[in-house]
Amino acid sequence: MNWEDECYLLSKRKFRENANIINVFTLNRGKIGGIVYGGNSRKIRNYLQISNKLFVFNNSKNENKLGYFKTELDKAISPIYFNDKKRTAALISLCSLLNSLLPESQPYKNLYKTFEKFLDSIDLDNWIILYIFFELNLIKELGYDTNLNLFKKNDFDLESIRKIKIDDFVYEIPNFLIKKEIPKPLNKLLIKKALVFTRSVMYNKFFNANNIIFPKSRIILENYFN
Repeated sequence: MNWEDECYLLSKRKFRENANIINVFTLNRGKIGGIVYGGNSRKIRNYLQISNKLFVFNNSKNENKLGYFKTELDKAISPIYFNDKKRTAALISLCSLLNSLLPESQPYKNLYKTFEKFLDSIDLDNWIILYIFFELNLIKELGYDTNLNLFKKNDFDLESIRKIKIDDFVYEIPNFLIKKEIPKPLNKLLIKKALVFTRSVMYNKFFNANNIIFPKSRIILENYFN
């Protein structure tokens, strides 16, 4: 079965002496895994970096077997932020979450476009807020709606933090997430509380429920806002 598609690199691991097994998030086919021969060569290794945009050509005998990828670099993203620890942590965190949570071979075109939009906005000053809203959207795309609109009240300012019960779990939620507005000034406490909330929902509803290991990269990102 042959096909080609644009994609983002979510993960890679060494396979045999000079090959890699990679997972990519494609526009039309969702998350797909494949073998890249020559993946440890200097030419290919230099661009097989997590979050880089690639173009892949897949060749496989059938849909149930791991295919063979030929890859081309479409857009280098990760090298731009090698000296920016927070943004690098965010890129690795998002790719790890997508790699852990997305089912195989199931298209998520809206999520793909939202992910691409975040990558185009990561240079903005409020990028971490956009990251948090991406996680909320990811949770919804995966089939669980937190229904934060039900908790809207006009008498709460954006800087306040509320305790809310959702499906037998009690969460502390910054009010700006409920109102979907960005507070000014934005402080570390609000960012931390928002990250803890989205992490807790993902853990309770997806990771713990399905016995999946939660990505360390996501915890690393959160710790930058202690």
